[in-house]
Amino acid sequence: MRQNSSNPESGQKAGGRKIMADGSERAEPTRASGSQTLQRGLDLLDQVIDGPVRLADLSERMGLTRSTTHRLANALVDRGFLTFLPREGYQLGPKLLQLGFLAQSQTDVVQIARPHLEALAAASEDVVHLGRLDSDHALYLDKIPGRRRVEISSRIGDRQPLTSTGLGKALLLDDPEANWRRLFDADQAAGTHPIDYDLWVERMRGYAAEGRAFDLEENEDQIRCVAAPIRDASGAIVAAISLSSAAQYMDDARMDMLTEDVRATAQKVSADLGWTPGIKSPRRPARR
Repeated sequence: MRQNSSNPESGQKAGGRKIMADGSERAEPTRASGSQTLQRGLDLLDQVIDGPVRLADLSERMGLTRSTTHRLANALVDRGFLTFLPREGYQLGPKLLQLGFLAQSQTDVVQIARPHLEALAAASEDVVHLGRLDSDHALYLDKIPGRRRVEISSRIGDRQPLTSTGLGKALLLDDPEANWRRLFDADQAAGTHPIDYDLWVERMRGYAAEGRAFDLEENEDQIRCVAAPIRDASGAIVAAISLSSAAQYMDDARMDMLTEDVRATAQKVSADLGWTPGIKSPRRPARR
C-alpha cells in the first residue's frame, strides 16, 4: 500500500471511511454533505429577498465560487424557488408564493399564539386575551386566566367595541383617522364609555406612535389593560393581544413597564406568522 508522504495520517478509503496509518478508521468527510447543500440553498434564498441579485454579487455575498453559486441558483430556478431575469439577476420565484399562500391558509393564530400568551400570563400573573377584527367589533379568540383574584367578564367568542377596548384599539392602529371617527361615533351612539373625541383621538395618535394601546377603565369599570397588534408576513395587523387586570394592579407606572412585555409577546407571535421586524403595511383605506 502506497502512503501519501505529505500526510502521514492519510490512508486507504474503505466504504466512506479512511484507514489511518495506525490501522484505525475515521469517517471521511464529504466535500459538501446534503445538509450543507440544503443550508447553502436556504442561505441563497435569504440573499435575494430584497430583489434581483447578479451572479457575481450573489457569489460574493455567499462566500462561494461563481460556479458553485451558479449551480445552486440554477437548481433553485429549476424547482421554481428562484427566477432568473436577464441583465438583472436572480429573484424569488413563484414556488415561494404558492408555499406562502398554503402556509397562510394552514395557519391557526390561536394555536400559534397560545404558548406566547401563556408565558406572558405566567410572568405577569394577569389575564391575557387574543382577538381579531370582526366587522366593526373585536372578536375574542382566546383567554388565559391570571393568578390574581380579579374577575373580568370577557369570554371567548365575545364581540366587544373597538374604540373602548385596548385590544380593539390595537387592531385599529393602522387605520386612517376617518375610520377612527366613524367607529368612535358608532360606539358612542351604542352606549360605550363616554369620552370627548379630541381626547380619544389624541391618545390614539400616541398609541399608534408607540405601537400599543391602553384601556383606561373605558370598557369595564376598574379594569385596565395594555394591548399590542399582531402582524402577518405582509405587515398587516391580523390580530391583537391584551393584558388586563384590576386598576389597583395597573397604575400608570406598571402599564408603562408592561408595554415592552406585551409588545415583545405580540412580536413573537407575529414572527411565527412570518412577519419581519420593520415591515409594516400601508394604512388601511377608510371604510364606510
